[in-house]
Amino acid sequence: MPSTIPPGTTLQNRYRVLQSLGYGGFGRTYLAEDMGRFNERCAIKEFEPQQESGMSEKSLQLFQREATILYGINHPQIPKFQAIFEENQRLFLVQDYIDGTTYRDLLNQRKAQGMTFSEAEVRQFLQQMLPVLAHIHSKGIIHRDISPDNIMQRHSDQMPMLIDFGVVKEVFTRIQMAEMPTHATSVGKLGYAPSEQIQSGRAYPSSDLYALAVTAIVLLTGKEPQEMFDDVNLTWNWQSYANVSPGLAQVLNRAINYRPGDRYQSVSEMAQALGAVTSLQPSPHRAAAPSSQVKTVAVARPYQPTQVTTPTPYTPVSRVPPVTEEPESIWENPLAIALLGGALALLAGLGGWFLVSLFNRPAQETTPTPEITIDPNPTPTQTATPTSTPTPTDRPVEYDQNLRIGPGQDRTVTGSLRSNETINYRFQAEAGQVLMARIRGEGVLLSVLDAQGRPVDDSAERVQTWQGTLPATGDYTIQLRPVQGLAKSDFELEVSLSEVPEPTPTPTVEPPPPTPTPTVEPPPEPNVTEQRVQFSPGETSVQVSGQVSERRIRRYVINASAGQVMTLDLPSVTGPVTLDVRFPNGEMIPDASRVLSWQGQLPEGGDYMVDVSAPRPSDYTLRISVN
Repeated sequence: MPSTIPPGTTLQNRYRVLQSLGYGGFGRTYLAEDMGRFNERCAIKEFEPQQESGMSEKSLQLFQREATILYGINHPQIPKFQAIFEENQRLFLVQDYIDGTTYRDLLNQRKAQGMTFSEAEVRQFLQQMLPVLAHIHSKGIIHRDISPDNIMQRHSDQMPMLIDFGVVKEVFTRIQMAEMPTHATSVGKLGYAPSEQIQSGRAYPSSDLYALAVTAIVLLTGKEPQEMFDDVNLTWNWQSYANVSPGLAQVLNRAINYRPGDRYQSVSEMAQALGAVTSLQPSPHRAAAPSSQVKTVAVARPYQPTQVTTPTPYTPVSRVPPVTEEPESIWENPLAIALLGGALALLAGLGGWFLVSLFNRPAQETTPTPEITIDPNPTPTQTATPTSTPTPTDRPVEYDQNLRIGPGQDRTVTGSLRSNETINYRFQAEAGQVLMARIRGEGVLLSVLDAQGRPVDDSAERVQTWQGTLPATGDYTIQLRPVQGLAKSDFELEVSLSEVPEPTPTPTVEPPPPTPTPTVEPPPEPNVTEQRVQFSPGETSVQVSGQVSERRIRRYVINASAGQVMTLDLPSVTGPVTLDVRFPNGEMIPDASRVLSWQGQLPEGGDYMVDVSAPRPSDYTLRISVN
């Protein structure tokens, strides 16, 4: 791991390092002075590749090509990308320095006083952040790391700023994948990033809207996502911790829907829903934005000038009726009579031609031109979703396939489905056998159907997992259909079928009297296996591997000194593995619970503990660095 650049160092004969601002998932960030711009302050991010040998020529070319994406981002609420350079085999990014406070620190200040953000403040926060997302989404960029830690309130005008901009992580991720194609990196913070992003690395505009809505809920409640999300039923329980209007709650609940296709699909869609909610709020409770931050947008009908007559003040004066001449009669002027006769003859001819054309012209339907009016104060109304006539490419397509599975066997099937496709996996089973079917992937749901094509029970339709006893001997079907709104979805189907249990013989003697029902004991505590990490002389990094489950936790004890920087990450896992990092006294380190990676400067010396856990059996490789 490269050493920290000391203050006073000059890079590229231009940037003088002032101090280190922190360490992120992709490298260090420094505060520096740009001596080429009158000592203007800037932020320099240092990219540290995963390979100790440094970046290959292929990675450098990839970074140079992708740097044009960074330079094309030009928004007042995003730190401006200025330059990139390489020095001593180290790659650097130069961006604007933002003087402000993160929303994480602002929330902690409120919580220390027993307060959180109000509904009016959160509505204004959302209205100020949505244009930022619209800007980057229009360029085909997904941020992928929105949270209170990565949004800063600028001191100069109180506007929210995306400081640790996700497109930098996007470029770094692509470089890491180019260096190590078998180790894909997932960008996003657990709890804030949706499941499709954490599990598969796929992200959509709705993924950013999901993270923004979770951030708003955290600001409203003061609670972390893990405290409000039920990972068993995949539901959020946050409204009991906040006093919000039904309209805003409806907007946030749709944005945090577990299924990507059921969320808002674009910034404009969410902004329109939020605008309708804001327009219904009583004016005394509406927060007034500073005049310098309010943009005037013409959304009403086009301006139509009208003639206004200004009344003349009345003055009581005596008036004499005016004397008018008697006009000359038109019948006394021969020239006028001649002109009038010619005009009448011309009109008669034109009228006759018009009538003949009218009767000989085929009838045509007149299509009315629709008139569109934008109401400046829209009222939300429920409108029926129009049903489009399916084109030949949208017609439903259904496939049947036999699933060869017998008692005591497991099968795994992978594939992909388009929006108009359904696939039926058919198999035979006996009454009493236990079937387990599970789908992996966010865009496909399964149903377990009997021989008549009906769900075997109420919980076997459009779910991700089903397990139960089959009621009868015969044919069964596992039907896979995509989630509405996704053009194409990959899936992995796991199926297992158990043996029919042997019947219990009927006793020939009378059974003994019933015994008292034993008290149900709670499940045993997970077994914690502890291991002390030893570093070889001259080494600062080590890798360990193992397996964890819901009943087995692996704990690694690392002795470190105060001021050292510890970095933890999981380069390889086969399941939902997470890390918990604790101080030497056993207390959890803030923001280090159920994380995929962690890095920080240690405030004290001693034995730090890293717990590796998972809700189901999973293999992992943990990389530990102490510098």
